Amino acid sequence: MFSSFDGIRIYIYPRDHNPPHFHVYYAEYEALIDIRTLEIIAGNLPGKQAKRVQKWAILLQDELLNEFIRLQQP
Repeated sequence: MFSSFDGIRIYIYPRDHNPPHFHVYYAEYEALIDIRTLEIIAGNLPGKQAKRVQKWAILLQDELLNEFIRLQQP
């Protein structure tokens, strides 16, 4: 797990597909967020949680991208 807050869990998985993204889990919801654009590219989240994740990701965007790249290396 990369991070957790307000019932939201964030994961970046090793050897995952492009584009660089992270997985968000909240209750029964799941979404993939593009790290570069911070847009939902698959799944969905309730509006309040989607905004919370986006604000959080803006602050950590470089760190998220670096971690995604690191985890893709063999």
